[in-house]
Amino acid sequence: MIYIIDSYAWIEYLIASKKGELLKELFEDEQNIFLTLECCLAEIKGWSLRENQNFDDVLKIIKANSEIISITEKNWLDAAEEKFREKKKQKGLGLIGSIILAKQKEMVCKIISGDKHFMNMKNVLFMK
Repeated sequence: MIYIIDSYAWIEYLIASKKGELLKELFEDEQNIFLTLECCLAEIKGWSLRENQNFDDVLKIIKANSEIISITEKNWLDAAEEKFREKKKQKGLGLIGSIILAKQKEMVCKIISGDKHFMNMKNVLFMK
C-alpha cells in the first residue's frame, strides 16, 4: 500500500505517542511505501523550532522512512478545488490539508493523519 504521511502523523511518531504507534507498525511492513509532501516539511520544521527539536535529526528520520515528493502547479490548482469543495462540508481545512487531498487523489493512495479535518474521509487511516 502507498501512504502519504501528513505532518500530524509525523509529529505523533516523532514524540512516540500512542497515536504514533500506528505509523510505527506500518513501517514494519516492507511492502508499504511512504510519501511525505515537501510542504509538510515546513510544518514539521515549525514544530521543531517551537519544541526545540533538531530539525536535521527529524529530517533524517523522515527521509529514512519515506520519499519526499514535490508539489506541482497542477497539485496546487487541484488543492484550491479541494478546499472549495470541503468548505461546504467542514470549516477550517487549510491549504496544506487540501494539497494532501489533491496529491492523494493523483497518487491513488491513502493518507495517514490524526488531523480532525481528515476524520471520516475515504482513504484515510485516522490516528485515534
